[in-house]
Amino acid sequence: MSELVLTLLRVGYLVLLWGFVLAALAVLRRDIFGTRVTPRGPGRPARAPRNRRPANGAAAAPARGTPTRLVVTEGPLSGTTIPLGPSSIVVGRAPSCSLVLDDDYSSSRHARFFPKDGTWWIEDLGSTNGTVVGGERISQPVPVPPGTPVRIGQTRIELRR
Repeated sequence: MSELVLTLLRVGYLVLLWGFVLAALAVLRRDIFGTRVTPRGPGRPARAPRNRRPANGAAAAPARGTPTRLVVTEGPLSGTTIPLGPSSIVVGRAPSCSLVLDDDYSSSRHARFFPKDGTWWIEDLGSTNGTVVGGERISQPVPVPPGTPVRIGQTRIELRR
């Protein structure tokens, strides 16, 4: 083999080796820094509330005793409040969730709060560590009365009026 071919093989091998090293560093960086979490809670910019009205034009008022907000009472996002509406609220680590938790003990899509028959229910979405409602781990959807603590990982959440 000529010296030129041997040098080209060495340079090609070196480029291939550096490509592998850079790819491995990119994977490690993603593992260490995780997904990008959008800021929620105190200190985030306020958005203008959306006014949603029923078809007849009257303002919809929640029934008496029905919770109107979901409040994080313990954990990294303590103090975060999410207004309750007609749609469900998914809680977990995934950026697509309504409430994004920065908690190693919660799953990507951990649990879902949803309205049904005038009350709010919660269901565990197959999480590894489970969802605890009022001190009991749930395996099927259960109603959540206002003020009942719901533990997801290290975060405690309550429905409030």
